[in-house]
Amino acid sequence: MLWLLLACGGVLVLQGLVLGRGSLRKLTYERHFSTETCYVGDRIEMVEVIENGKMFPVPWLRLEAMLPSSLMFKRSRETSISEGNIYQNHTSLFMLRPRTRITRTHQIQCTRRGIYRMDSATMTGGDLFAVYTPSRQITLSKRLVVYPELLGDDRLPSSWKTWQGELAVRRWVVEDPFLITGIREYAAGDPMNRIHWKATARTGELQVHKHGYTADPRVMICLNIEVSEQMWNVVTRPEMVEDALSYAATCAASLIHQGMAAGFTHNASVNPESQAMLRLDPDYGMAHLENLPGGHGRCGHEDADAFHEMLRLEAERERWRRRSCCPWPCSGCGSPRRWPLWLCWRLPSAG
Repeated sequence: MLWLLLACGGVLVLQGLVLGRGSLRKLTYERHFSTETCYVGDRIEMVEVIENGKMFPVPWLRLEAMLPSSLMFKRSRETSISEGNIYQNHTSLFMLRPRTRITRTHQIQCTRRGIYRMDSATMTGGDLFAVYTPSRQITLSKRLVVYPELLGDDRLPSSWKTWQGELAVRRWVVEDPFLITGIREYAAGDPMNRIHWKATARTGELQVHKHGYTADPRVMICLNIEVSEQMWNVVTRPEMVEDALSYAATCAASLIHQGMAAGFTHNASVNPESQAMLRLDPDYGMAHLENLPGGHGRCGHEDADAFHEMLRLEAERERWRRRSCCPWPCSGCGSPRRWPLWLCWRLPSAG
């Protein structure tokens, strides 16, 4: 009996040394989202790739990661989720055969605007009897930006139809050769000097500059996150700010699709790395439309400046632009452009 116990103990230690101690050796793990940007309500995928490059199997492997609770995962048998108000802990347990690579796909629904990071994940392996359980932390450095929800025109407030400034007009006679709003496919009769060679090389078909009209419709959307005049620093009703951000994102997308130049600014706080998104100058085209939601997605729930101070800075910036020799968009020296359209929103409870 003693020899039997010693033999069993030796086998136990041996399998621990072979399977457990080196269970994480030649084991690679990658995790990424199917897209880096999306909108609230979109369904995306989180893809995991685990590869065992050694000739021994991994009897069991546990993966743990802390993710935001606003990302709703579809339940599966392999994954255990412990949800909290801010974060949720994901734990997966499975085995790996020798020289095997598996790909796991998780369905996610984005329910809240924000910037979400996956900085790390913890991987723990072991042998059959958990004699050795090595653990390793993996650095991921992945990021997902969730933009505000785009609403339909029927859900926009009445201020959407009440502009402060000049209204956009359509002119079908003569285009402004100095105003470029995008690109389009080449049509018969287009002059050679309007061909956009970089876009042509990128798409494989002739592309020409798309010109606008001389009305110069520019819009600057100014968002005030102060829900009341007595608010101090932190927003007390964040759902109102989220609705206002959805309105601003929807208006900006609609204006750019109509061929107008749209910009965005706000008085919310942002982190130091997003200072460039604090104010986006009015511009045209789909490339600018891809940058605009970035400013909406980085707004915090704390005010950085008073709204009247932000409007004063905007007025000074516009006054300086009108006095400069090359007004925006730069089309050579000439007469100054007219003032832009303004769409300033104040949240309902603030009057």
